[in-house]
Amino acid sequence: MVRLMPYHHAQLDQVFQALADPTRRAVLARLAKGPRSTSALAKPFRMALPSFTQHLGVLEQSGLVRSRKAGRVRTYELTPRALKSAESWLTKQRSLWETRLDQLDRYLLTLKETA
Repeated sequence: MVRLMPYHHAQLDQVFQALADPTRRAVLARLAKGPRSTSALAKPFRMALPSFTQHLGVLEQSGLVRSRKAGRVRTYELTPRALKSAESWLTKQRSLWETRLDQLDRYLLTLKETA
């Protein structure tokens, strides 16, 4: 189990790194509507295709998308598993901070009552 944790954290880091870029988030939003070819995904972006495919590579490396090639066309689609792991981490963090803020609120109310 200990050996899995560093890998899990590294994968989570890759997901958040991929999500940090607005171009990649826009690509994910377009893929939420269904699989798209590289050229269809690149069309609305003002960048060279090699630069755009680097973004796709980051998304694929993070596990957020996967691709398949049929002939000369490479098609990308979402893979929700990596996004679910990020969502799970965020949910745990939110729960932790909500608990801490509730404790702080109770403490401050106690201070106010004794003052």
